[in-house]
Order: sequence, then structure tokens, then C-alpha cells
Amino acid sequence: MEFNTYRIRRFISLSFLLLLSCLFSICCSSDDDSSQQLPPITPINRDLYHTSDALMEEIEALVNRHQDRLHMETFRSTNKGYHAELNVVTYCRNRTAIEDKSKFRILLSFGQHSRELITSELALRILSILSEEQFLPKMDPLLLNKALEKIVIKVVPVENLNGRKKVEAGDLCERRNGRGVDLNRNWSVDWGKKEKDFDPYEENPGTGPFSEPEAQLMRKLSTSFEPHIWVNVHSGMEALFMPYDHKNTTPPGLQSQKMRMMLETLNHLHCGDRCVVGSGGGSVGYLAHGTTTDYMFDVARVPMAFTFEIYGDEKASSRDCFKMFNPVDHSTFNRVLNEWSATFFAMFNMEAHEMNDLQESTPFNMEHLVSIDDYLNGYLIERKNRYGQKKEFIDLGLQEIRTYFRLFLLSSVMLMFMFCSRIAKSNRSHLPSISL
Repeated sequence: MEFNTYRIRRFISLSFLLLLSCLFSICCSSDDDSSQQLPPITPINRDLYHTSDALMEEIEALVNRHQDRLHMETFRSTNKGYHAELNVVTYCRNRTAIEDKSKFRILLSFGQHSRELITSELALRILSILSEEQFLPKMDPLLLNKALEKIVIKVVPVENLNGRKKVEAGDLCERRNGRGVDLNRNWSVDWGKKEKDFDPYEENPGTGPFSEPEAQLMRKLSTSFEPHIWVNVHSGMEALFMPYDHKNTTPPGLQSQKMRMMLETLNHLHCGDRCVVGSGGGSVGYLAHGTTTDYMFDVARVPMAFTFEIYGDEKASSRDCFKMFNPVDHSTFNRVLNEWSATFFAMFNMEAHEMNDLQESTPFNMEHLVSIDDYLNGYLIERKNRYGQKKEFIDLGLQEIRTYFRLFLLSSVMLMFMFCSRIAKSNRSHLPSISL
């Protein structure tokens, strides 16, 4: 009996060990299979892409070689121990005319999301063409030079320098700044609103509007420069976006129609009609709150505010961020830079041509022609800036002020008409009658 009990126990022990070994084998094989199924992660192609330090060194050398038309400044800001700097390159055909407000002013920002390295390479290419060290093959240089005489361009090659350092250190999916805030969610228009699919890792808006030094520096730059065109350059798809990002609509009015017409023209000429055109909120598939472009259009009152998406690999795995947001081979890399450089310079040509037509058709400065609404807004904002008060008071009673101002103008016209009518009647009563 004891012998049988011993055999049973031994049988159970061996069976248990056999079961454990089988389970272990299955787990190991499944782990091997899953690791084999995961797509590889594409590293940064160092033959194509500069490091941020090398990129800025090359841009600085470019500026030094062409000091007659290029000028570079570095701005710095700190918030709670977090330091940020912003390098800004200004192009003007004649450097002494940089402050000339009669020129058409364009502000371009690249590298706001740190994983989108291709955008900063495009900034370098545009600056190289502006300095005439590189050329666009299909653009008339005489026509281009004539257009460039009328404009001033400010270029921010790498807006998110701290985040870019994290990507270069191996965090290839990082899009936020050095302390984990999405700079394209840190602006004040509709700030902090979260959609159902909100991802705090991707879209952290910060502790409040303009909590981040990078956003503060960009706001100061836009306020001092007062651009006519703003373009925020990103990658992830091919698109030409206009406001709005935080709602599924575009602004009303003639200016919105002009923006759409320009984008559709650029899409046809340089995108082969493959780029998505429209509002960011209505076209990209999700709403984005607190974006730079919405602020530039709604608050800074930039007449034309755009977001350009210059590349995206839709077939890439979501884990393979470098490949998803940046071309990885020489031919695609060069094609993207060539096509989008041509797109930007076509935009420069179009706006310079339009500005020339306005100047030729009017003997006075068109910048001084404003609507009543724009005048009142400008007047109140001018007073606010002078005394350092907050913007919120502008909205208080603004509609009433506009209404009373219109009524005042209307009543003045009516009184003038009545006065002239009485004078005419009085004059007729003193004239001699004439018989026929």
C-alpha cells in the first residue's frame, strides 16, 4: 500500500513538472513570435539629417557669409528653472530696411514638434535659397528677386530645441518640449479643452496658456514683427491647413476665401492635388485646442495663418516614429525638400505680386485703410499695450461701441443731408422766376 502511494506521488510530481515545462515552452515561443512580429524601429539617418547643433552651426555660418541680407538673433527665457532659447533668422534684401513696415512680412516656424526633423531641414534649404547658395530649378531668378525685394522673412529653424535634444538622444517618438508639454497646445485660443480621445502623453497643454518659455518667446516675436503671413511647418501627412484647428469650420468672410484660394493654387502647382486642403479641425480627423495657428489668426490678427504638413508615411508603424514623420531615403528626402521649397517661394511670389498690384492701383498706403471694426480693435489694443493692462476688457461693450459709432455716422450723414436741403430751398426762393 505504501509502495502504491509512493508511485502515485511520484507520478503526480512528474506530471506537474512536465506541465510546468510545457507552459514555459509555450510562453517562450509566444514571446519569440511576438518579438518577431513587432516591426523594426528605424533609427535617425545621420547621412541625411543634421543634429540640432550641427544644423544651427551651418545656419550661423550661412548668415555670416551673407550678412548683407541675413541676420540672426537668439532669445532666451526661463520658467521655474526650465530654460529655453529661440534662434531667429531674418532675411531682407537690404538689411537696413528690416524695420520698413511697408514691406510684406512673413513668419515661418519649423520644428515645433521635436520628432519632425524634416521640417528643420526644410528651413535650412529655404535659407540656402534665399542666400543664393542653392537655386530652384523651375523658377525664374529675375522674377524671384523682384518678389524678394518687397518682403521681410523671419525663420525659426528649430522652435523646440530642448525636445529635439531628447529625440537625438533616442526618444524618437517625443513631440513635446523638454519638460513634456506640447507647444502646439500651449496657446490661449480654446486652451485646455480635452477631446474624448485625449492623450496626455501626446497633447499635454501645460499648466496654463503660455506656461512654456518657447511659446512665450514665439508670442513676443509675432507681436513685435506683426506678420502678414504665418506658417507653422509640421510633418505627419501632406496637407495645407488654414484655421480653425479647434473646431470643424473655417472663418467666414473674404479673407478666408483668399486663404483657401492660395492653398488650392499651391496644392495644384506643387502638391499635384494630393495635399489635404481646409481647416485643421475639419480635415485632420481630430480637433486640436490651444494651437499656434488659431492664436495667430484670432488674437494676433495675422491676415493669413497656415499650417503646412510636408510629409507622412501612413504605412509606418505607430511605434516607428522616425519613419512615420521623416523620409528615410535620399530620393524621398530630396523630393520633399525640393517640392516644399518651391511651394514656399511660390507663396512669396504670389503675395509680393498682390502687394505690388495694390500699391500700383492706389496712390496712398493701403495699410492705413481699415474697417470700423478693425479701427476700434486696433485703438483699444494700442491703449492696452501702452498701459500694460489685460486684453479681456476689450470685449466688454465692444459691440455697443461699434453700434453707437455706426449710428453716429448715420445720423451725421442725415443731418448733413437735411442741412444741404434747407440751403437749396432758401437759395431757390431768392432766384427770379423765368418764363419760357
